[in-house]
Amino acid sequence: MFYLRAFTHSLLHALKNLLPIVVVVTFFQLIILQQIPDNLAGMALGLLIVAVGVALFLQGLELSIFPVGKSLSNQFARKGSVAVLLAFGFAMGFSAVIAEPALIAVAEQAQRISGGRIDSLTLRGLVAVSVGLVVALGIFRTIFGYPLHWFMIAGYIIVVIVTWFAPEEIVGLAYDSGGVTTNVVTVPLVAALGIGLAASIRGRNPLIDGFGLVALAVMVPMITVQVYGMLVYSGNPDTGELILTNETDTPASTGITGILRDLVEMVRDVLPIILTVLIFQYLVLRRKLGNPRKVVFGFTLVILGLYAFVVGLKMGLFPIGASMAEQLTARGDYAYIYLFALMIGFATTMAEPALIAIGKQAEEAAAGALDGNVIRILVAFGVAVGITIGVHRIITGDSIHYYIMAGYMLVICLTVLAPRYIVALAYDLGGVTTSEVTVPLVTALGIGLASSIDGRNVLIDGFGLIAFASIFPIVTVMAYAIVSQFISDRRKVTQ
Repeated sequence: MFYLRAFTHSLLHALKNLLPIVVVVTFFQLIILQQIPDNLAGMALGLLIVAVGVALFLQGLELSIFPVGKSLSNQFARKGSVAVLLAFGFAMGFSAVIAEPALIAVAEQAQRISGGRIDSLTLRGLVAVSVGLVVALGIFRTIFGYPLHWFMIAGYIIVVIVTWFAPEEIVGLAYDSGGVTTNVVTVPLVAALGIGLAASIRGRNPLIDGFGLVALAVMVPMITVQVYGMLVYSGNPDTGELILTNETDTPASTGITGILRDLVEMVRDVLPIILTVLIFQYLVLRRKLGNPRKVVFGFTLVILGLYAFVVGLKMGLFPIGASMAEQLTARGDYAYIYLFALMIGFATTMAEPALIAIGKQAEEAAAGALDGNVIRILVAFGVAVGITIGVHRIITGDSIHYYIMAGYMLVICLTVLAPRYIVALAYDLGGVTTSEVTVPLVTALGIGLASSIDGRNVLIDGFGLIAFASIFPIVTVMAYAIVSQFISDRRKVTQ
């Protein structure tokens, strides 16, 4: 009965979060395009399935991933072995990314459009090793209490320098590769690991020291992929055309065989993470899981929730999103494209399951000092602004180098000024925006624009919107914290 009430509450919450997407799509279809989509019934059913999937997923997180991540952190902290903790961090980061479907899709596309210059397996290996090393680095930072902002400032200075020298064919791909490393399963688990570790070490603050692992996991692959791109593009540049394909672009599988195949693929994607947890729990710590039936049930709900979530997106949102992008581009009125980018960026981010989960964890870590709903609105606004600026870059044909470098220079300046309690969380929030809902719709918009506007190259101009969706939430969250701190200090002075 308790689980049923919790599921009902999560379902109602998920439906409320999907409402902005429904409003945006309805507004553009009826008011701007003045037509009713052919798949209206499928879209409505797809949205309902998405809501059910999100509810199951969140319920599964509460039963499995959150408690397991925090429990492992507590046990490692009590064991007192830094080497074991760092090894676990590397294994978790590597296993989470190497089997990530979005990274596999991006790597295969990169190999195809580069004519074999970029090797798919090499690219995936570089990103996975980068994330593994950087998660270990983040754990090291938490253990010894080093401030995150120095890591991020130094890291993004390197990102800006590397971007200046990187060929334009690789820049958008590199930033998008960093974005797809943080999926809807790994983000909550990595965040739970960091928060649990910070809570277990005396003198550490879960909000200041617990967050930041996700941010590091996004940043470092941007550097390694661009350096790799410098090597493979050191000769003549390749300006081949891109035809975007993704697992989420295909119709939902039908029939018992198709359903079973999709479920098996979902289990395969999560399996490396589960194996890493079990190996360290039973072989390294030599302890049994607390309440294993509850954990298994939770992981089952996570997998079923993800499956329902993806099926619902395929049935409802992806077809209408791609169709609307094409129709708006065909009208030739770029004002509507800007408006669509702004509104759909906000709406899709508000529906992101990973962002909802991180918002809850931030509330708990801050002991009520932060409001999860306010955080989500700030992040959604940042994504909306970022995507709109990215769309403007595609329309004008400007170089992505200058936009990206200017964006991260702004982030570095805000990092210096922002209150320390918000820095790690802000960077993590920039990473969780590039997840299951936002990435496919945003990518379809970028590719559609680059394909439809004369003089644009899909390889150079089509990629990169995900990078803008990652940068500006960091800006909005830190700017909000700076303003709030300034107002609070003024009030103290006047009292």
